[in-house]
Amino acid sequence: MNTLAASQPGLLRQYLVLTKPRVTQLAVFCAVIGMFLAAPGLPDLSRVAFGTLGIWLLAAAAFAINCLIEQEVDARMLRTARRATARGTITSTQVLALSGLLGGSGMFVLYFGVNPLTMWLTFATFVGYAVIYTVILKPRTPQNIVIGGLSGAMPPALGWAAIANAVPAEAWILVLIIFIWTPPHFWALALYRNNDYIKSGLPMLPVTHGQQFTRLHILLYSFALLATTLMPYVIRMSGVLYLACALVLGGMFIYYAWRLYREYSDALARKLFRFSILYLSLLFGALLADHWVGLLR
Repeated sequence: MNTLAASQPGLLRQYLVLTKPRVTQLAVFCAVIGMFLAAPGLPDLSRVAFGTLGIWLLAAAAFAINCLIEQEVDARMLRTARRATARGTITSTQVLALSGLLGGSGMFVLYFGVNPLTMWLTFATFVGYAVIYTVILKPRTPQNIVIGGLSGAMPPALGWAAIANAVPAEAWILVLIIFIWTPPHFWALALYRNNDYIKSGLPMLPVTHGQQFTRLHILLYSFALLATTLMPYVIRMSGVLYLACALVLGGMFIYYAWRLYREYSDALARKLFRFSILYLSLLFGALLADHWVGLLR
């Protein structure tokens, strides 16, 4: 009995790791920002709570399926070799059961606690990531993260739909920002984990086209990202506070990308990757702060 009790937390932790909690948190954070931006004032907090829970559950389910599909690839990579699916300590049946429970619960919560539109959009995002990206795109094309990035960019639209029961142009601009942000964010990781991806057999851009080509594309995308982040101000969705933050954050992103392009090092690639996560959080936080400042006027 004592042995079983001691092993239970370890098993629960293994299940938790399969849901990629850090990635899920960032996705859900962007969805919550979408919820608050969708309302002219304070949104319905019960919808915010149910929407957050439902989106979180379906995102976790998608990541669990991703780990199951990629278990052989993960076993060849140092970064992912410790996952329970890669080590075989959790069976395929257990992962499918976990994903089914999380995904089914998420769909139930979104349908009855929020609205059918949010449920179907979130389910489509689940299919886009777990099936179209993981099964079709990722093992076949170096543009996998570009094309498949749409599913990862959807959280703001899901959050907006949860409150407004619609997805207007403003929500799609937020989706576009994450869509443009995703390739340089992920390619920075792929650069300093290049040996892992060579072992994995996945056609990531640094593997198929080389380091220099990838660094150039990171730099080009950083300029495109800055231009895209100005759109909320251009359409008067946000004000001067957001504009200032977008310019400063975008300038810092370009600075890191330029340094990486001029003289590569794994340390710089890692800095850019880590900064890109902070960048997105601060950018969306600035959108919300600007929105609230506007309401107080």
